[in-house]
Amino acid sequence: MSPRPKLITPLGNLPEAIISIAWKQIAESGAASLSLRAIARELNITAPAIYNYYPSRDDLVTALIIHAYTDFGDAQLAAVQALPESDLAGRLLASGAAYRTWALAYPERFHLIFGTPIPGYVAPEEQTLPVAARALTALLSVLDALRDQGRLRTLPSQEIEPEKLALLEERKKMGADGDIGLLSIAVLIWSRVHGFVALEVSHNLPPYGTSPDILYRYLLEAIVQEFVL
Repeated sequence: MSPRPKLITPLGNLPEAIISIAWKQIAESGAASLSLRAIARELNITAPAIYNYYPSRDDLVTALIIHAYTDFGDAQLAAVQALPESDLAGRLLASGAAYRTWALAYPERFHLIFGTPIPGYVAPEEQTLPVAARALTALLSVLDALRDQGRLRTLPSQEIEPEKLALLEERKKMGADGDIGLLSIAVLIWSRVHGFVALEVSHNLPPYGTSPDILYRYLLEAIVQEFVL
C-alpha cells in the first residue's frame, strides 16, 4: 500500500488547520473524544508540532471555545449591521434570527459553548468570559439604541445581588454597558431565544404544532412587541 500523501500546510496556517480538524473530530465523535494525536495523524504531522501551539487538550478546547464565541458574536453583529440604523425593530429581529441560524449551522460549536461540560476540563474564565459576552453584543447594541431613543420598554427598578456587583464592575472596565435594567432585559430576551434554539439544536423540540421557522418568528415578533415602544 502506498504511503498516505503528506498534507502540505503552510506554517502560518497550521493553527487554523488544527482548529478545523478539531471541529471535524468533535462533529464526528463528540468533544469528549478530542485528541491532539488524532488531529496530528489527520494532518500528517508530528504531535510536537501541535504542542507548539496547543500544549494540552485543554488549551485546544479553550481555543475552540474562543473561536466559537467569536464567530457566533460576529454572525449576529453582521446581521444587525446589514440593516439601517433607524430600523431598530428589524435589527432586534435580525439578531435573534442570526442566533438560530448560526446554532443550526454549527451544532457542535453551539453544544461546546453551551452544552455538557467536557470531563476534566475547566474553562479559564479570564479567557472565556470576555468572548462569551460577545454573544450578547449585538442584542445589547440594539437595546442600547432603543433606550437612547426612548423606545425601550423598561422593567421595574432593579436591585442587583451583592455577589454580582463585581461582575458588573468587570463589565464596565471592559467598556461594556453597566445599566442593570438594560442587562436584565437582555437576559430575559436571551433566555427565551436560547431556550427555543437549544431545544431545536438538541432535537428536543416537541414534534407537534406548526414549523419551527414559524414558531421562532412568532417568538421574535412577540419580543419586539413586548419591549419596543
